[in-house]
Amino acid sequence: MNSSELLADAFERVGEAVHAAADGLSPDSLNARLDPGANSIAWLVWHLTRIQDDHVADAATWEQVWFSQGWADRFELPFAKGATGFGHSSKQVAAVRVQSAELLLGYYDAVHEQTIRFVRGLDDAALDRVVDETWSPPVTLGVRLISVLADDLQHVGQAAFIRGSLERR
Repeated sequence: MNSSELLADAFERVGEAVHAAADGLSPDSLNARLDPGANSIAWLVWHLTRIQDDHVADAATWEQVWFSQGWADRFELPFAKGATGFGHSSKQVAAVRVQSAELLLGYYDAVHEQTIRFVRGLDDAALDRVVDETWSPPVTLGVRLISVLADDLQHVGQAAFIRGSLERR
């Protein structure tokens, strides 16, 4: 197994977990918050997808799926279209409301497809390319992709926990 196959496998596992966390849920369940300061499944999946879309598109020098496929307009969120959820307040988290799992997972699947296309085209040397010089040390593509995977796994784990909590009520 080479690096691109390893990365593709990791992102495929994230995709399975995202679907397990959100498939078949009603809008009420997707948008539910366990307490007034908690994240919802909708916000968690939207945010992990926005970060993946933003970071992978930047590294690939592609346009974000959020814009190129019209997802920003479909979600109709009440803040800047380029928002990713990073640093969102509790009030902003509450404003991310989705009308269906199909909308949320449609966006995720579109980003996932673009991500898989990108990572499958990488060779090991590409992972050493610097993609962000604002950090010290500068961030390489390999580090950025692992960062995205770590963020994805944390957030989808939280979404799965919320789903389990809601289903046990």
